[in-house]
Amino acid sequence: MEILRDLFAQDPIFPFALLLGIILVVPLCFERLQLPGLVGLLVAGVVFGPHGLQLLESQSETMKLLSDIGVVYLMFVAGLEMDIAQFQRVRDRALGFGFLTFLFPLIAGTIVGRWFGFDWNASILLGSLLSSHTPLGYPILSRMGLMGNEAVIVALGGTIFTNIPALLVLAICVGVKTGDFTPIELLILIVSLSLYSAVVLWGVNWIGKEFFRRSGDEEGNQFLFILLAVFVAAVGAQVIGVEKIIGAFLAGMAVNEVVESETVKEKVVFVGSVLFIPMFIINLGLLIDLQEFAKGLASFGLTIAIIGALLGSKWIAAVGTQWLYRYTRAETIAIWSLSIPQVAATLAATIVGYRQGILTEEVLNSAIVMMLVTATLGPWVTARVAGALPLPEADLGAIATTFDETEAQIGHVFTVVVPVCNPETERYLVELAGLLARAEAGQIVSLSIARSIAYMEVSALDEAIARGERLANEAVEFARSLGVSARGILRIDSDVALGIVHGSREQNASAIVMGWSETTSLRSRLFGNAIDSVLWGAHCPVAVTRLLASPMQMQRILVLVDRAIAQSVLSVRVAFILASANQGEVTLLYAGDRHTSPEVHEQIGAQLSQLVAQWSGSTPSQIAILADDDPVGAIVTASAPYDLAILRSTRRRTVAGLEIDDLTTQLLRQLSLSLVMLGEPE
Repeated sequence: MEILRDLFAQDPIFPFALLLGIILVVPLCFERLQLPGLVGLLVAGVVFGPHGLQLLESQSETMKLLSDIGVVYLMFVAGLEMDIAQFQRVRDRALGFGFLTFLFPLIAGTIVGRWFGFDWNASILLGSLLSSHTPLGYPILSRMGLMGNEAVIVALGGTIFTNIPALLVLAICVGVKTGDFTPIELLILIVSLSLYSAVVLWGVNWIGKEFFRRSGDEEGNQFLFILLAVFVAAVGAQVIGVEKIIGAFLAGMAVNEVVESETVKEKVVFVGSVLFIPMFIINLGLLIDLQEFAKGLASFGLTIAIIGALLGSKWIAAVGTQWLYRYTRAETIAIWSLSIPQVAATLAATIVGYRQGILTEEVLNSAIVMMLVTATLGPWVTARVAGALPLPEADLGAIATTFDETEAQIGHVFTVVVPVCNPETERYLVELAGLLARAEAGQIVSLSIARSIAYMEVSALDEAIARGERLANEAVEFARSLGVSARGILRIDSDVALGIVHGSREQNASAIVMGWSETTSLRSRLFGNAIDSVLWGAHCPVAVTRLLASPMQMQRILVLVDRAIAQSVLSVRVAFILASANQGEVTLLYAGDRHTSPEVHEQIGAQLSQLVAQWSGSTPSQIAILADDDPVGAIVTASAPYDLAILRSTRRRTVAGLEIDDLTTQLLRQLSLSLVMLGEPE
């Protein structure tokens, strides 16, 4: 072990390799145990750190560099997630909530600090830690179609007005710690920070647009520009005397206005989320001394006081917002649940305060516990209260699907692309595509991908081309036997998924129908699979299918809808197309938990009735609304009499490529009938 420690101390490659191994393996193991991967990284930091196996050292140059990059990335992502457009809609009310949710926690945290004997500087910094927040419940509300609720937008917009002042307080506290800090210096700092913020927010915007206009839309240039903007902003913050995380946060907000390509943003965030941010979390674990951590938690005094001050002060701020703007009790709880998670800004500021010697190790340990508690409690409360939030008003009869957009293009023939690679599933895929194409007076394009890789033998490529042409031609012949216009194309590409995405774009496809593939292998978990990439990159709807029988024989069709009913329009339309062709019937099923209020159920029923009236025609249909503590089990039981279930995918980028929301994932595993999962472009 001593020899191994010497190697790790002498050569930075060894600790870097260990870090990569931890990031790769540990989160997957903890997720298998139904524990957050974040906890796994913290535990790994403790195990391999100076208080464990002593293979990693937080004071080494390697860890300092990687951790600093990680904290910069963490704050950059926090700024990047600020939705400026939504914020503009309720700016004044968001300012009111932001002021309250900054002021009350600041006061509460300062009182706690003074009560436990900290000086004024440390107490005020502790209060600023409680003021900021990360709205982790946002994806839950987004998936449930509640982003149009004003209270939700106010809570998200208020993040800007609470995080920036909290970071300003951090800058002042660090300035006080490092030297004499007079009122004149404070004024100079505030003026400098204001000018610096303007330069970053508007300067990055202008320079970025000019750079992209002159250099084109090459994604590599955009990627490098964003990275340069982030780290130059971080350096600029240190030049004016504030922490680099402030510059990174502002750079994230500025990049939102510069880069229109979501793909480029995803790549930048991807690099940080799979590499540097996990290294920062591991480094946080290196700072934890289990003996001191246990001693600090044994008393529970400071930890309980900090968490109690946070929850209580955030609740007072939410109630104050309710009183000012006349929100309902459910909306008040939703605002509170969105404002209590302490992750990005809090974590970064805590490390800065600890490194500067302002905060003690006991505060660091308490902050880690607070992060774990609030990151769990906040989303849990959000999910519980979401059922009582009223749905935004929507005229579903006026919503056009992507199929309608295709028909509106003059001269554009409705085209269904069917990627063919497996003769066993090809027939059912073509049948399903044929039903859609025939209903829209369109055509089928069978797309075959011959995969070509570097240094591939010519004979092997010739064999792949011949096989691809054979599959494409067989699909064309079968489609024509169904009375549908069809043609086949062969594309040579190094990546099957990109070949499908690019080939579909070239054919101006209206939809893609592809077969299922298993995603349980280790390779799929780490790198994603072809379905992930196609769902993410396609410009048109993608129907991922698991067909156990011929689509032409499916008469009882079940459409699973969630609270984001406006996003289920295409699923409903496809169901009625299939049912009409087979003289079948359609059932629209919504399954929620028992926390959903009767008023919301009535709203859901009314909106589903609008969809039925728009698309059913003469096809028999019915609406079913279930309330059960186990929605997945209720859906599985209700699906028994049906031939086909249609559900909507929710795209969300992760380390492994694409993550489908938990409900859909469970349904895909437990439903035993034929399935069609529809994904639409953002």
